[in-house]
Order: sequence, then C-alpha cells, then structure tokens
Amino acid sequence: MADDCFADPRLAAIYDPLDADRSDLGPYLRMAEEFRAQRVLDIGCGTGVFALLLAGRGMEVVGVDPAQASIDVARTKPGSERVRWICGDASGLPPLRADLVTMTANVAQAIVDPQAWHSTLRGAHQALRPGGHLVFETRDPARRAWEEWTREKSCRVSEIPGIGSVESWAELVEVSLPLVTFRWTYRFAVDGQVLTSDSTLHFRERDEVERDLDAHGYELDGVRDAPDRPGREFVFLARRP
Repeated sequence: MADDCFADPRLAAIYDPLDADRSDLGPYLRMAEEFRAQRVLDIGCGTGVFALLLAGRGMEVVGVDPAQASIDVARTKPGSERVRWICGDASGLPPLRADLVTMTANVAQAIVDPQAWHSTLRGAHQALRPGGHLVFETRDPARRAWEEWTREKSCRVSEIPGIGSVESWAELVEVSLPLVTFRWTYRFAVDGQVLTSDSTLHFRERDEVERDLDAHGYELDGVRDAPDRPGREFVFLARRP
C-alpha cells in the first residue's frame, strides 16, 4: 500500500515542488557510473525523478512503484517515454538482467512488513544479472531521526505554479521501534482543503540488514555513509554473485 502523499492524485501532483532539493540522488548517479550500469531497475520510483535522470544519461531504466498517481505524474514529464513504468512492486517483475537495482530515499524503510521486505530483496535479486548490484539506504536507528519530526521544525509554505500556496508540516504519531509513524499535513490556500498522509518507516539495525542480504544470496560489497546526512544513514552496496 502506498502512502497518500504518493497515491492521492492531488498530493502526488505537488510532491516534486515540495521536495525540490534532490541532491541526495547525486551519489546514486555516481554509483551507476561507477558500476558502468546500462540497465537499471528503480524500485519505489515515485514520480520518476531518479529514473529520468538515469534515462537522460542513456541508461535503459525500469521504474516500479505501487502508487498509480505517482506513476501518472512521472509519465507526464519530458523524456518519460525513455523509461518503462510499472505500477506494482518488485515481487512480480518481468525478466530484466539489470546491472543495478536502486531504492533511494525512504523506499527501503517504507517497506515495513517483513514478508514484503523479503519479497523485495528476492525480487531485486532475480532482476539482477550475475555481478549486478543492489544499492539502498536506511537510517541508523541510533541517531533517532524521528526526534526532529515536529511541526516547528518542518512547517513551511510553498508557492506552487498552477496550484497556489500550500502549507505543509510533519508531526510524529507513534514510536514503537523498530516502527516509527509520522503524519504530513497539507493545507491548500486556494480552497482551504486539508489533506493528511501517514507514513510508517522500519528502522532496521545494520546487522539485521546484512543478515537479510546474506539470506537472499547477496554478497555485501560495503556500507557507505550518506553524503547528504553524514553519520546518520547506512548506504548498502550488495552484489548478486
């Protein structure tokens, strides 16, 4: 199930302008070049920002996401015809033999159900060619990122072309580790409508992720730091032997 911020058409339409700084994708682009990837599967592609960056560099890209509204937004963007868009998850993909599989931003943590998580790792493994890489990030639970998810620290008003002013903020709902739930609220000035979207993230320990990767036949090539959040995240590089 996709969160409302991705699945509701009105929220999907404002997702990109509300999250305009995607400098976090730079390291993933560099890794795609490092691995000389020609075929890439982007799991949890959302509105297609990263998939289109890859396609713009000449790579053959498949973007998969469970939120139809987000896929619909992706398909409206320039260059979208160069990406194969699939509404669904990693458990039912066609044969791909990808050089690289990615899960950027919150994607890996948003897969909270253990069965769905293992199904995703299994699907990514099947989609990779031998020697291909899986790359994803997850926050270090020890840094307790959720303590900063407050209205005071997150509230902002954004002017969005064609839509108008939108006020948005995040609030913590529940901490029941390893799960943390928070709520985004959006207020549209043009008609006063207020929409909310609840999200739950799974904060996995590093050794837990390493065990899961090993159980699904991956070899761990390394765990890197996230340049945009140094010391706060693990970036896993795993390889299908």
